[in-house]
Amino acid sequence: MKIPSSQITPERMYLRRRELMLGIAGLAAGAAMPAAAGPAAVMPVRLIERLAYSRNARYSTTETATSFADATSYNNFYEFGTGKGDPAEQAHRLRPRPWSVAVDGECEAPGRLTLEDLLKPHPLEERIYRLRCVEAWSMVIPWIGFPLGELLRRFQPTSRAKYVEFTTLLDPRQMPGQRYPVLDWPYVEGLRIDEAMHPLALIAVGLYGETLPNQNGAPLRLVVPWKYGFKSCKSIVRIHFTERQPLTSWARSAPREYGFYANVNPAVDHPRWSQKRERRIGSGSLLSRQPTLPFNGYATEVAALYRGMDLARFF
Repeated sequence: MKIPSSQITPERMYLRRRELMLGIAGLAAGAAMPAAAGPAAVMPVRLIERLAYSRNARYSTTETATSFADATSYNNFYEFGTGKGDPAEQAHRLRPRPWSVAVDGECEAPGRLTLEDLLKPHPLEERIYRLRCVEAWSMVIPWIGFPLGELLRRFQPTSRAKYVEFTTLLDPRQMPGQRYPVLDWPYVEGLRIDEAMHPLALIAVGLYGETLPNQNGAPLRLVVPWKYGFKSCKSIVRIHFTERQPLTSWARSAPREYGFYANVNPAVDHPRWSQKRERRIGSGSLLSRQPTLPFNGYATEVAALYRGMDLARFF
């Protein structure tokens, strides 16, 4: 029996600020960190590997970035728990090396590639993107990765590939949140093929100059900055080209609340709260809000993808 989403997605009225403690996990095995010294401390998973990249100013916002501490301790990653602090506390269990991704479906060159093979042809770049979550909070994060479209073209999708489906790792030993029926595991998300090929859609492998921490979706996650954060599938193990619209995890669990498109639209309220304003994590009072921008501020780049669509119906 599923837990109603009304019980698992409340907006927190306070930010759980934690003192980050530096730890080193072996890249080859993603080794677990030692236990924290006290009950209030969190030992976040952090793979200390600096990444070589160039800044892509064209697609970067000039807004002040959220602090590393906030971005890595206040997360939605239900595979590790439904609390915002749960991922930082539990994600040490995840082993992000070695890693491979299966690519199949409507494509001419399907296969399974290691993370290293996936990265070889793609120079990394930093893009400072806004992240807007459906619970009406937001961040600004310097992601490091490469355009999703470059990866997808490598597998030669056919003309029948209308959508791209992404699947997260299923392993309750590493992801203890999967032991509970919060969602139908594994986590599945999807994009229309033209959305996936848009140059803003990013495959992220790092943030703040370093390898992705586990709680942020290591080692490979999707970032679609004009959509709500739940579209950003984390710890991806499968990419599937399909002719039919995927039945995504949140659309399956709560179809009235989480539509397939998930475009940031302040004119369409969530059934349980308004989307007109948002709280920027780490900036000012916990009660302060700022106006939510259509398409999260990326309307100039992406609005044409939805010309003629009823964005209240296709939410």
